[in-house]
Amino acid sequence: MPTAASAVRISPAVRVGGGGRLFLIAGPCVIESRRHAFALALQAKKVCAKLGLPFIFKASFDKANRTSADSFRGPGLKKGLAILADIKRELGVPVLSDVHEAAQVEAAAEVLDVLQIPAFLCRQTDLLLAAARTGKPVNIKKGQFLSPHEMKNAVDKVRSQGNEKIILTERGTTFGYNNLVVDFRSIPIMQSFGVPVAIDASHSVQKPGGEGESSGGERAFIPLIARAGVAAGADGVFLEIHDNPDKARSDKHNSFHINELEALCRSLLRLREAL
Repeated sequence: MPTAASAVRISPAVRVGGGGRLFLIAGPCVIESRRHAFALALQAKKVCAKLGLPFIFKASFDKANRTSADSFRGPGLKKGLAILADIKRELGVPVLSDVHEAAQVEAAAEVLDVLQIPAFLCRQTDLLLAAARTGKPVNIKKGQFLSPHEMKNAVDKVRSQGNEKIILTERGTTFGYNNLVVDFRSIPIMQSFGVPVAIDASHSVQKPGGEGESSGGERAFIPLIARAGVAAGADGVFLEIHDNPDKARSDKHNSFHINELEALCRSLLRLREAL
C-alpha cells in the first residue's frame, strides 16, 4: 500500500497530492504559436474552474527528442518561455515545460512553476540535480525503460538537494517495438515513495516511432487509460490537448480534443468520488 503522498504547492492557488482534489496537467505537446497556446490554456482553465480541478498548463518550448531531425521542435527556449510567462501572468495559471539540459534550468526556473524531466532523461543525474537546486517543483516522467521501483533513485537525487517538491508521472513501458503498455501497479508503487503520482493518458497510448519518421498512437484509448489510472489511485491526470488533433505539429496521434475535455474530467471526478 502507498504511504501518504506529501502535498506539493505549485502556486498560491494550486496544491497537488496530499489526498486533495484530482489535479490536471494539460496543454499541447509543443507551443505551436502564441495565439494557439493561449486559446488552449484559456479553454482548459475554464473547464477546470467549472469543475474545481487544480490545473497546470503544459507545453514544450523545445521538443528535443522528436523522431526525425526534420520534425517541428517549437519556438525555442527564449521565445517559448516568453509565451509561457505571458500565459502565467495574463491567465493566472501555473505553467510547466520540459528541460532537456542542465544549461536550460536557470532560465526556465525564472518562468516555470514546474520543471519537467522528460522520460528519456529521467536518469540524467546532472539534469535532476540542477532542477532540484532551483527549489521549484519537479515532475519526473517515468522512463519507458524503467520499472516503477527504479524511480526511487530519481526521487532520491532530487531530495539530495533538499527539494521535496516532487511529482512522478506514469507514461507506459516499452512493450516490444513501437508499443507501450501501462502497468497500473506502478501508481501505488511510486506513491509509496511519498510523492504524488499522475497518469499520463496521452503518452501511454503512443506508438514510439510507429510512423517511421514520427510516432503513432491510439487516441481512442486515452479516456480508458485516464479512467483506469484514476481507479488505481492516481493523484492527477496528464493530457496533451489540441483543438484539431489531426493537425497537431507534434504527437497528433495521442492528443485529446479540447472540446471533449469537460466530459472526460466529469467522468474522472465521478469515479474518484465513488472510490
